[in-house]
Amino acid sequence: MEFAELREAIEKIEVVDSHSHNIVPLDSSFSFINSLSEATGQALSFAPHSLSFKRNLREIAELYGAESSVDAVEQYRRSYGLEAISSKCFKAAGISAILVDDGLKLDKKLDIQWHKSFVPFVGRILRIERLAEEILERALSLEIEGKQNSRESVCPIPNFVLFANEIVGLKSIAAYRSGLEINPYVTREDAEIGLSEVLQKGKPVRITNKSFIDHIFTRSLEVALQFDLPVQIHTGFGDKDLDLRQANPLHLRTLLEDQRFSGCRIVLLHASYPFSKEASYLASVYSQVYLDFGLAIPKLSVHGMISCVKDLLELAPIKKVMFSTDACATPETYYLGAKRAREVVFSVLRDAFIDHDLSIAEAIEASKDILAKNAIQLYKINLGGKLFASRSSDSASFMIGTNVPEHSVSLVRIMWVDASGQHRCRAVPKKRFDDVVKKNGVGLTFACMGMSSAVDGPADGTNLTGTGEIRLMPDLLTRKDIPWKKQEEMVLADMHLKPGEAWEYCPREALRRVSKVLKDEFNLVMNAGFENEFYLLKKLERDGKEEWVPVDSKPYCSSSGFDAVSTLFQEIIAALNSLNVTVEQLHAEAGKGQFEMALGHITCTYAADNLIFTREVVRAVANKHGLLATFVPKYALDDIGSGSHVHLSLWQNGQNVFQASDPSTQHGMSKIGEEFMAGVLSHLPSILAFTAPLPNSYDRIQPNTWSGAYQCWGKENREAPLRTACPPGIPNGFVSNFEIKSFDGCANPYLGLAAIIAAGIDGLRKHLHLPEPIDANPATLEGKLPRLPTSLSESLEALQNNNVLREMIGEKLFVAIKGVRKAEIDYYSKNKDAYKQLIHRY
Repeated sequence: MEFAELREAIEKIEVVDSHSHNIVPLDSSFSFINSLSEATGQALSFAPHSLSFKRNLREIAELYGAESSVDAVEQYRRSYGLEAISSKCFKAAGISAILVDDGLKLDKKLDIQWHKSFVPFVGRILRIERLAEEILERALSLEIEGKQNSRESVCPIPNFVLFANEIVGLKSIAAYRSGLEINPYVTREDAEIGLSEVLQKGKPVRITNKSFIDHIFTRSLEVALQFDLPVQIHTGFGDKDLDLRQANPLHLRTLLEDQRFSGCRIVLLHASYPFSKEASYLASVYSQVYLDFGLAIPKLSVHGMISCVKDLLELAPIKKVMFSTDACATPETYYLGAKRAREVVFSVLRDAFIDHDLSIAEAIEASKDILAKNAIQLYKINLGGKLFASRSSDSASFMIGTNVPEHSVSLVRIMWVDASGQHRCRAVPKKRFDDVVKKNGVGLTFACMGMSSAVDGPADGTNLTGTGEIRLMPDLLTRKDIPWKKQEEMVLADMHLKPGEAWEYCPREALRRVSKVLKDEFNLVMNAGFENEFYLLKKLERDGKEEWVPVDSKPYCSSSGFDAVSTLFQEIIAALNSLNVTVEQLHAEAGKGQFEMALGHITCTYAADNLIFTREVVRAVANKHGLLATFVPKYALDDIGSGSHVHLSLWQNGQNVFQASDPSTQHGMSKIGEEFMAGVLSHLPSILAFTAPLPNSYDRIQPNTWSGAYQCWGKENREAPLRTACPPGIPNGFVSNFEIKSFDGCANPYLGLAAIIAAGIDGLRKHLHLPEPIDANPATLEGKLPRLPTSLSESLEALQNNNVLREMIGEKLFVAIKGVRKAEIDYYSKNKDAYKQLIHRY
């Protein structure tokens, strides 16, 4: 029982990763296999035969539900994309903060800002040798241009005041260049001779002169003291550029004895392996020395990792030993480092209890110190939240000593969204899911993609009938605990003819397919963020009849209106946080009982998943409170409609390329951005058949309702269906994204986004240009602007003649969507009040 208590405590910790490196895109020349070994060149071919490589590859494969092979894992990575696997890995790792040394040269590495999408806190570790090299390269460039009169004016260490607010620590790789036997008394003359030698070699600058390195190191310690920053030092093993003999931390003794720097906190990285005992000794006798065991975990064997951490704790105070991943290039390395660190810390502290070194209470406290508290204190990290609360489902699924958690989960819901935009699910017992369904899926009739919002049977003209069966294949990346049903899980599903063979009608596959064209042809990824508008209704009985009415009649952004339902929204936010769905803001909308919730932007495939989870959460939590939440476009014909506005941007190698790079551009967007947006505007009448899929949708898209009724675009014009946006933090004159207002809560988000991308690709291929923006209410320009379709019939007619969308979406799915839309038109034209029942479906 004591061990269970220790294990549980360690699993609850949101760990602080105090040393890591940037992630790179999937098309970087730094390959996935490189991230699993320190070997390079020919030696890398032997890496897959090491104990740690085999173990780490297997654990990644288990996380992804893939075969344990490099090819299978790499295929999985390509299929789901960097953002999705990053989200999966960071969530499973349970990391609350990462400190990134961004001085390592990596092909196409993503900047620190990119990493902030996945962890609450990202700090910067400044690599001093790389900074000095960049300064000298700039100086050489200036000298070549005749702008630098004298090399004497070159200062290898800049004014660190410029960086003080960005960084949490410094780092030196002196061990790689000239060794750790630092001379803190190097003369200025020797330093200048060393500088001259470096400059004579020209660009690219690589500092290897020992005197100059020692000078930079010493100056950096002065800066660290001035700004109270810890200094990380590479010690012990690394790649073959390193002379391991010179990486023994005992070489630092002269420096550590120097009283000028006795107040400078020094962190020995990588457990100093194989000099871990020497490092432990130094931490025990020098107050300024701390230890970090990243890289040793997870790059050693299990025995090696446990022995290494035990060696560190032989003499070193627990308060001086810290966790890091030394993750590099791939999100999987963050996951592996965190997962193995928990297991190793558990094993080491369990043995310390068995050996009577620690009580269980002391072991639990030690685990919190090692995995989080020590780093928080040393690097002055402000997380502002709880570090030791239970982690979410993905992270809990990797309990120490097990591969599968025991949560007493009884059912797993396998979910899909049909052509009419309705959420549907099949539930299976958890054991059957794990034993059978995870690999083989569940059967489902072909008719599932031919159903309308009114009839649970295949519509005429879809070419789909009750004959034929597909397999719903769970996407294990989306497997989640259901926050409102503690004994159930849910997972989104793909549609396959047989496992591994996608069905042409699958909406998720359609979005992936067009996204791949965008990536392959233009090296672009579309990000999306949805704004969800919905009504909260309460049930009344009048004359023996059930009636659903708004919960209040408060106005737009009413504080009292929000206060009345704040408890409900607190539950919604907590549930979405547990599902890793980011909520940016929420407020009362203009309709009676209407609210809006804006989600964070992310890669469009993942954004669509997040929208599905959000709708599920909102409806379920409302139901728990005795309310009904509805996303129907026009719940009441005499009140404001509800949309699902989507904000879109284009990204390339981790950078937003929709935004212009030059402030002098006409509209604040790039040429790529304009062409893409022009394609969307051109095809907007046809796109509406995807984004406004019901006759009721067109009751919402009316002039003077901020829903976008005319075919035009504007800058911050909320009456235009396409609006470019300059949110807080974007420089004046630039736009970071554009919004599509004619997208509602009945739309299948995968199909809607697929149609948008298809239109954008057409704009890019044809180099289309936008017309002039409309800065007035389009309704006041009657006759000058084309009206968007006023009915589903009109948008369906536009779609029928749109060969671009037909080709990009795929003929079979295209035909099925037309059949379903025609069925909607027929049914609601004959049943005028039938729209009132839509609140129970959307």
